[in-house]
Amino acid sequence: MTPLKIYRTTAIIEAVTWGLLILGMILKYTGVTDAGVAAAGPVHGLAFLAFVVVTVLVWLNNRWSAGQGILGLFSAVVPFATVPFEKAVARRGGLDGAWRTDASSDAPAGDKLLAVLVGRPYASAAAIAVVVLVVFGALLVVGPPFGGA
Repeated sequence: MTPLKIYRTTAIIEAVTWGLLILGMILKYTGVTDAGVAAAGPVHGLAFLAFVVVTVLVWLNNRWSAGQGILGLFSAVVPFATVPFEKAVARRGGLDGAWRTDASSDAPAGDKLLAVLVGRPYASAAAIAVVVLVVFGALLVVGPPFGGA
């Protein structure tokens, strides 16, 4: 899967789960039901974490500037912003190309780590999924953001 395809897919999933979470909040705060937030909250949290991981990987792979990478991460915080961000970056060529799987011995450590990760996609996806799920589980134990209920 190319950086463009995985980034586009993750951006859409993150935006859709934002919509589900907002719908759940509307249902909760209009007194209809709390079930929407209870269901959509964790799903959106997981999508958010996945988008952050994919953003960092694509940022490194496609050698985005620090500003563009930070803006990519910030787009996940603003409802529905991941899709327009992805489209803008794709239009400028920031998602072009394949994964960089080779790194010379004198390459920066980030390039070497990226080459290992994308050179073994299934093992890396499994390891990253475990890390994301552990972080997700820890966040569930901590509770909702801002002390919300």
